Amino acid sequence: MVPLELRRHPLVHRLLSLELPPTDYVVAGSGPLLAHGLRDEVSDLDVVARGDAWKIALTLAPATPAASGHGLVVPLFDGTVEVFDHWLPGGPDTDALIDGAEMIQGIPFCPLPEVLAWKLRSGRTKDQADIRAMTKHLGL
Repeated sequence: MVPLELRRHPLVHRLLSLELPPTDYVVAGSGPLLAHGLRDEVSDLDVVARGDAWKIALTLAPATPAASGHGLVVPLFDGTVEVFDHWLPGGPDTDALIDGAEMIQGIPFCPLPEVLAWKLRSGRTKDQADIRAMTKHLGL
């Protein structure tokens, strides 16, 4: 169940305004839950980028170390869109994550099974509702 006009969501609109090449980034974090209609809102969009998408991000703001301690992040739009050069440890590398994206309304999103895997690995209390929603949606 995908929202009819995902592109109208303010954060998705901001992301698309960057005109990143869709073959060089993927929306990770909780963004895929928004894309699948499992969440009505997210506080930010986490984007993993490589190649030209990463180069574009670097022209917009300086990169700083990611809070995870893994790679760099370029915070945009007051941090509501964060562009990372790597995702979290323990998962696929940047290329595999981007190459494995599923296109939803022309936007590359991390597949839900991958989101579920990293949310399970993280063990954060705040992810429990998302884990239940994805498990039910995926029939697991």
